[in-house]
Amino acid sequence: MILITGGTGFIGRSLTRQLVDAGYPVRLLLRPSSETPNMPRGIAVDVAVSSFQDPRGLEAAMVGVDTVFHLVGGEWQGSGTNLLAVDVNLTRAVVDAAVRSGVDRFFTISHLGANRSSAYPVLKAKGIVEEYIRQSGLEHTILRAALVFGPGDGFTTHLAMLFHALPGVFLIPGGGSTQIQPIWIEDLVTSMVWALDDDRTRNSVLDIGGPEYLTVRDVITLVMEKTGVQRALLPVHPSLLRGVTVTLDTVFSRFPTSVFWIDYFAADRTCALDSTPRQFGLMPSRMNQRLDYLEEANWRRELWRLLRGKRKK
Repeated sequence: MILITGGTGFIGRSLTRQLVDAGYPVRLLLRPSSETPNMPRGIAVDVAVSSFQDPRGLEAAMVGVDTVFHLVGGEWQGSGTNLLAVDVNLTRAVVDAAVRSGVDRFFTISHLGANRSSAYPVLKAKGIVEEYIRQSGLEHTILRAALVFGPGDGFTTHLAMLFHALPGVFLIPGGGSTQIQPIWIEDLVTSMVWALDDDRTRNSVLDIGGPEYLTVRDVITLVMEKTGVQRALLPVHPSLLRGVTVTLDTVFSRFPTSVFWIDYFAADRTCALDSTPRQFGLMPSRMNQRLDYLEEANWRRELWRLLRGKRKK
């Protein structure tokens, strides 16, 4: 049995579908909530409900479980997110429960550039998480992923919303020259599934990215082309853009961006271009081949639905 935390999120839904399609039994760990969870549709999975602060509940969720995919993260939840509480403390709770339950394998997604001494909160939190997993004694696989894109992501879909929220010009950090290496969600998830049967990935920290280096300006231009909008790109110093972002995030609690975006683009986030085919035998897709989903939505309507707290199911 495979247990997935964060199974209702962007990566979790795709991973759940692929694992079930491949014949693996899957259980999703859901936190108690008054809201209806955004469950993957049309597939059969077990469900366990437990707070991450409930050690017994976590252990009960892991009965019969040999593999855990831990995907809970806080960077897309807004600038007010306490990453220490969400990323670090919740991961510690899940890891400790996995150790007590005798789980055989532990997977998680980190970021390229993760480092516990980083000045950027997201990368610092991921670095602390990585170290805790490595020191736990669990057989682990940590995937340091480049920026992940696909339908319902926190980047390209939110960019499309922002283009309609901010007509005329679009602010980009610095000159938009930071290099990133976007990876298609299905390529990332396929690599995760294939790693299950590859013992070479045990006790490893693996970098994984797409097949090309793109600047932030390149990505913004691609998204504009797919959504059929044109905006003048206005370079803004990152510190000023951070202030603007914090203000918008304070006024609109669900505004589709956060200061963690700015942190991620503060430096190049890349790995070797052959990282995915060399480690997983998979040739990943180029970004411009996988953006058709951006043509299908009314982004102005989606933006206001998001701001009202009515996320698309």
